[in-house]
Amino acid sequence: MSDLHDKVVFITGSSRGIGREIALRCARDGAKVVITGKTVDPHPKLPGTIHSVAEEVVAAGGQALAIQMDVRDENAISAAVAQTVAHFGGIDVLVNNASAIQLTNTLQTPARRLDLMWDVNMRATFLASQACIPHLKNAVNPHVLTLSPPLDMDPKWFSPHVAYTLSKFGMSMSTMGMAHEFAADGIAFNCLWPKTTIATAAIEFNFPEAIMRASRKPAIVADAAHAIFLRDSTTCSGNFFIDEDVLRETGVTDFSPYAVDPSVTPFKDLFLD
Repeated sequence: MSDLHDKVVFITGSSRGIGREIALRCARDGAKVVITGKTVDPHPKLPGTIHSVAEEVVAAGGQALAIQMDVRDENAISAAVAQTVAHFGGIDVLVNNASAIQLTNTLQTPARRLDLMWDVNMRATFLASQACIPHLKNAVNPHVLTLSPPLDMDPKWFSPHVAYTLSKFGMSMSTMGMAHEFAADGIAFNCLWPKTTIATAAIEFNFPEAIMRASRKPAIVADAAHAIFLRDSTTCSGNFFIDEDVLRETGVTDFSPYAVDPSVTPFKDLFLD
């Protein structure tokens, strides 16, 4: 497959950051992009709403459907999938991008934050996949891509922030399991994780400013995601992809255009040695 023209791409958490960037990359192929998120009115501190991204998608050459959706609400997920199918006729690609982060240790993680990370990360990934699978079974070259890290049981990835790690690895384990469960249906289930920190609100609010300068732009993850979507879903499944590795396989050798500050050595992301 050479591009995503007319493919229906459903993206969770796509009002800003990596989700928005994936939406715009797909739009440049002429894809039909479903923008979902809670933000319909401008946030006082964060840019972007589902409607502003939908406008950008159209401007980039795609078609857009903006749906307000809280990924913690299973009924909202089901309704959004049904609305997508009614509007566009099916679903070809699901991107499980929505994520919540709090890098606190066990004693500093209240139950409400534990619940938030579990619900937005693992639970939403499971439920969005579950809702889309019946439609993906009818698609040509269907893909589910989850933004979560490679599985690594080294305790060093758990002890600093047990709750966050559990929730992100839960996303990865759901994806790995479904890759095997639905292999006969030809649906690709893969994970994608950035080699470096990515310049998003999550980095801005959880890390020092120096790490933001040492980060890469969300476009690198979007370009890697796009490359994965073009692969044969029957043979490309069950992988834990790293964005830089995917792009190197496509021939990219210069990653400086993705850097926030090309003069700074990129800062490696969590969960990667």
